Amino acid sequence: MSPSHSCKEPQKSIHEIAKGLTGSIISVKVIQANEEMKKLVFSEKDAVWNKYSSRVNVEDIFVGRVGSVEDYGAFIHLRFPDGLYHLTGLVHVSEVSWDLIQDIRDILNEGDEVRVKVIKIDREKSRITLSIKQLEEDPLLETLEKVIPQDGSVISDSSSMSSSNSNTIEPLPGLGAIFEELLQEDGIDDVRITRQGFEKRVVSQDLQLWLSNAPPSGKKFTLLARAGRQVQEIQLSTFLDQEGIKKALQRVLERVP
Repeated sequence: MSPSHSCKEPQKSIHEIAKGLTGSIISVKVIQANEEMKKLVFSEKDAVWNKYSSRVNVEDIFVGRVGSVEDYGAFIHLRFPDGLYHLTGLVHVSEVSWDLIQDIRDILNEGDEVRVKVIKIDREKSRITLSIKQLEEDPLLETLEKVIPQDGSVISDSSSMSSSNSNTIEPLPGLGAIFEELLQEDGIDDVRITRQGFEKRVVSQDLQLWLSNAPPSGKKFTLLARAGRQVQEIQLSTFLDQEGIKKALQRVLERVP
């Protein structure tokens, strides 16, 4: 069934809602036909997907209502301009907040209204992936210039940052394998850690890697890696341009488990 029914009458069970639809005219899609048993199975949910999914695109922002909440994430019913909640997407627990979350139910509960951003659509499987945290800037990026200054200035707290080379700074877990794969890419001559810093709080324990917005120096670009509180600055020597580096990173990350 379409989520519009349960959002309209949240106090009713699915069986009560279905019973109340008796005699109503609704759009459905035939999903199973058994001629021998003279049986047809219909889906209103699939019919609604066919009608409304084309109106949803990556980067779109919706107001939604929290449906069921599971350990791995929350299902959000998306409200369309007509005021009805036609489609449902999933916010994975990792996309709820930039802060580390122990229990998603501390943040989201059934019936809550939230703003969400569409970050992925699988039209073949009729799935929409959503994010709440991507509506805000990554808090590390907002303070990155202070954690690892791009102008080479010195931080007064010497425990916050260290400058060295890749031989004395231990790569973050998983980063060594990425370095090895990067060096296999055409156009990349050298990869080394130049500096590292420590954030005041844990944003995520998972390894994250992105291309810095710092302007390249000659043929050297800057990557940033983060896991937990630790941030490492990586210097990439290459004749590739920014788009070429992005594509190389994508290929490498697909190969590295």
